[in-house]
Amino acid sequence: QMEDPIQLKEEGNKYFQATDYEKALQSYTQAIKLSKDKALQAVLYRNRAACFLKKEEYAKAASDASRAIDINASDIKALYRRSQALEKLGKLDQAFKDAQKCATLEPRNKNFQETLRRLGANIQEKVNARGTLRIQFSTDSRVQKMFEILLDENSDKEKREKAANNLIVLGREEAGAERIFQNNGVNLLLQLIETKNPELILAAVRTLSGMCTGHKARATAILHYLGIDNICMWMSVDNEEISLAVCNLLQTITDCLLGQGKEEHHGKEEALVLDTKKDLKMITMRLLDMLVSKKVSGQGRDRALNLLNKNIPRKDLKDHDNSRSIFVIDNGLKKILKVVGQIPEMPDCLPLTENTQLTASVLLNKLYDDLRCDPERDNYRLICEDYIKSKIDPQNMDKTLHAVQIVSGVLQGPFDLGNKLLGMKGVMEMMVALCGSEREIDQLVAVEALIHASTKLSRATFIITNGVTLLKEIYKKTKNEKIKIRALVGLCKLGSAGGTDYGLRQFAEGSTEKLAKQCRKWLCNASIDARTRKWAVEGLSYLTLDADVKDDFVEDEPALKAMFDLAKATDKTILYSVASVLVNCTNSYDTKELVPELVQLAKFSKQHVPEEHPKDKKDFVVKRVKRLLKAGVVSALACMVKADSAILTDQSKELIARVFLALCEDPKDRGTIVAQGGGKALIPLAVEGTDVGKIKASHALAKIAAISNPDIAFPGERVYEVVRPLVSLLNTERDGLQNYEALLGLTNFSGRSDKLRLKIVKEKALPDIENYMFENHDQLRQAATECMCNLVVNKEVQERFVADGNDRLKLVVLLCGEDDEKVQVAAAGALAMLTAAQKKLCSKMTQVTTQWLEILQRLCLHDNMEVQHRGLVIAFNLISADKELAKKLVESELLEILTYVGKQEDHPKKQHIISVARDCLTKCMDYELIKPLSQA
Repeated sequence: QMEDPIQLKEEGNKYFQATDYEKALQSYTQAIKLSKDKALQAVLYRNRAACFLKKEEYAKAASDASRAIDINASDIKALYRRSQALEKLGKLDQAFKDAQKCATLEPRNKNFQETLRRLGANIQEKVNARGTLRIQFSTDSRVQKMFEILLDENSDKEKREKAANNLIVLGREEAGAERIFQNNGVNLLLQLIETKNPELILAAVRTLSGMCTGHKARATAILHYLGIDNICMWMSVDNEEISLAVCNLLQTITDCLLGQGKEEHHGKEEALVLDTKKDLKMITMRLLDMLVSKKVSGQGRDRALNLLNKNIPRKDLKDHDNSRSIFVIDNGLKKILKVVGQIPEMPDCLPLTENTQLTASVLLNKLYDDLRCDPERDNYRLICEDYIKSKIDPQNMDKTLHAVQIVSGVLQGPFDLGNKLLGMKGVMEMMVALCGSEREIDQLVAVEALIHASTKLSRATFIITNGVTLLKEIYKKTKNEKIKIRALVGLCKLGSAGGTDYGLRQFAEGSTEKLAKQCRKWLCNASIDARTRKWAVEGLSYLTLDADVKDDFVEDEPALKAMFDLAKATDKTILYSVASVLVNCTNSYDTKELVPELVQLAKFSKQHVPEEHPKDKKDFVVKRVKRLLKAGVVSALACMVKADSAILTDQSKELIARVFLALCEDPKDRGTIVAQGGGKALIPLAVEGTDVGKIKASHALAKIAAISNPDIAFPGERVYEVVRPLVSLLNTERDGLQNYEALLGLTNFSGRSDKLRLKIVKEKALPDIENYMFENHDQLRQAATECMCNLVVNKEVQERFVADGNDRLKLVVLLCGEDDEKVQVAAAGALAMLTAAQKKLCSKMTQVTTQWLEILQRLCLHDNMEVQHRGLVIAFNLISADKELAKKLVESELLEILTYVGKQEDHPKKQHIISVARDCLTKCMDYELIKPLSQA
């Protein structure tokens, strides 16, 4: 029998590894009896605790682990084993505390983090279980009381409002929703809807939405109980608030049926297999029926279109199942085309809002984009062609008018398909012929169709040949403002499509300024309907390419205000047109730089060389920007950014981003932009849209981030969303100004908090920042070094400097020797913080370059007090880190420098420098490397 406890421990370990826990127990127990070494006893107790855990003797395991902890309170293995034992014994609170200590000692250990999460969840579940019975009984009585108050017509109004709000809150809680459902609540809510009292209807619908959220079985039961016909009927009412609330209810039910939204498990429901396809088809068919029903309000029709837009096309094209789109095309494409073909000015028109037909065009586009192959697209086209042919009737001009309107609507949706429909026999000729009709309604529809058709040059050539004269005649002769303005826009657009001002030059009278003035009058005329005034903005989007026009426009405050008011409308075309006008006014479009040599060559060969208009020079552009800011352009842009994704296209986003960048040019204006919501509006523009748009928005964010207080410009969690756009500008493909301002922004952010520094590191900005520290460009090198100076406060960044196999520290040391003072200040600051935080870096600094001592001495004697102070702090860090290193410094000329600085008389401006030098000398005396003057 062995009497050596260490040998017994080794023997126990072998038995444990062989899963012979009984013999391992015997070895550890014998070793505990023989050992007098406390540290060894702690190891033996925790090992025996592991044996007891394997044998499922949890009380003994907890006891042994506690004995080990009594000897060594930070024994992480003993703490974890006691946590495991206590968890099995049901002592979750105590187990959680031990696991928490483990996670504190080793914060990166994923096992500890997972244990903490599991224990936290189990504790919460236990607490909830205890309260379930109490909640159940109290909830039943609350539900009963609320319904009694709501259904009693004599109840006090204030009491009814309070009961309604409480019911909505209760419906959002899982326990409350289930009690309402189990206690005949759906029937009672239906009774509230049938009261026809708007406030009670809203309360009931919102409660139902809460009850359906995240619960497929309950949502399905509520759908069947209420009936899809009733839900669609409620959504059809001419009350915006009720219509929207019912739309949200149907969306919640649809999310549950599609398996979207928040995922929750509800006991036995996991075992239920609900066939949702039938319900989804039923909902889709009813929504399609709503599109063509005269009983449905314009708002209700919009809700149906929005639900179809959101739920039918695939969210991700990688998903091969586009069966929902195919179903809608086969069963409802003609119904969507009927909506698109409506003419508001005709008596038989369905109830519409200003956005109905545009939303229908968006749906047509989404469905077409969701098709996977040519046969599917051919089927889509054939359905459209057959429907249009059925409407063309030479004997019935009204029917033919609807056919032209459908083509016009398709051109605003899937444009390629619209172009094919234009190629149908007689369609283009019919559009031109309608322009010459005596009926104003014919002219109105035909002119709009020509405008949408003229976007492509191939079509515009036909229209220029056949339609310009007609449009000019219509503009001159008609007294109907709606037609006149459309004719003007048509001529503007034709000129744009042809790459010339052909359409405008066809006017015998007036210049572009005169036409623009007329557009401004239409825009400011409140008696003209909003739809027509939007065409005035589109006209201005072409006319403001002229420098004189844009200069006059920004001086017209009522016109600017009218345009900004229209921009708040949710309309795709108006957003694009407003953004185009603003891009023209701020000159934020791309311009080709003229090569001087080529200009001279062109002049020599007597060719026309376009010259910059005087009002397109910088001074005039700056004045226009100031005028727009004063008029409230930022608020209008922020409102435009909030528009639905179906309406705010990527092209519109790019234009808005261009305008924001132009507005941010002057640092003095950036505070105004932030105050009016510009910072918040730029974030989504920098994340989604075209590549150019994202770069422009990111650059505007960088300009704001460079000089603004991040807490004010991007309050709360929003500031973390700005980091990625800024890091994207560090790409070498971006220009130097973008690189520079992004570095300034990141420098500002990295000086705010460690959480922001960590976010910058996680976005993988460090390698790019290091690359710019090598840059030949002085300002870029300076900005990158200053950014690194702030980042080195972070421990993760420090660890990267400590790690072997990199030249990060060498680069910082060499930058301290640069002639550029600003670079020196930043590099010396970074080195001072690194050597203070990591002693390993003090010795590493002496190995990275032979010039380290010379550079340090130059820092300590620098004329710039900020550089000198940082140099002396570095010297103090090196001396404090290691006696041998301190000896090396004392044996060099640095001792003479420290003595010279330390002996200087006290001075308020230089006291911080003198004090550090004296601290260095005091530390050397503590090491007995030097002696005080009195002992020398």
